[in-house]
Amino acid sequence: MMEQTPNVGKKGLLFVVSGPSGVGKTTLIKMFLKEDQDSVFSISYTTRQRRKFETDREDYYFVDADTFKKMVEKDYFLEWETVHGYLYGTPKKEVFETLQKGTDIFLDIDVRGAISVKEKYPDACLIFIESPSKEALIKRLSSRGEKAIDLRMRRVEEELEKKYLFQYFVINDKLSNAYGDFKRIIETVRGLNGKDNR
Repeated sequence: MMEQTPNVGKKGLLFVVSGPSGVGKTTLIKMFLKEDQDSVFSISYTTRQRRKFETDREDYYFVDADTFKKMVEKDYFLEWETVHGYLYGTPKKEVFETLQKGTDIFLDIDVRGAISVKEKYPDACLIFIESPSKEALIKRLSSRGEKAIDLRMRRVEEELEKKYLFQYFVINDKLSNAYGDFKRIIETVRGLNGKDNR
């Protein structure tokens, strides 16, 4: 993780971005981080295989199941979940060290994980991203080459039932509009917390 200039006197904000697989969470976060050099992305650990467009230690830390389980035993994660048969976890130390420096950090995690983070860190801001329709989400998942679409859609139903636990919502219909909504949420939260919008 890149060294950041400390924002003296202000703790960083923790933004947890979640929603069903394929709704565009990562895309929105990456768009924002290109504009905002003072925020960072929390890189999760996962046991799934790397996709051809992903980079190790940039998109995820790709590890085997044994390594991941040992990390769980050592209480390494702020939260961890099993998603579609693979393990995903958020490194606790990196998140809290970043916040202490006064740097905002973004987590891109599943809905259960987001709720778990909120329970452990009540100051976290939870943002739920959703597709305009189930049909649009199925099309997006299919175009991404995902398998077991029916299984994924059953999980979507479960995740949508929990969205009331989130503070903010963005419907990713048209990307430019969704990004505008996403950015305004971040600016609003920063304003409420006495942080200048950068």
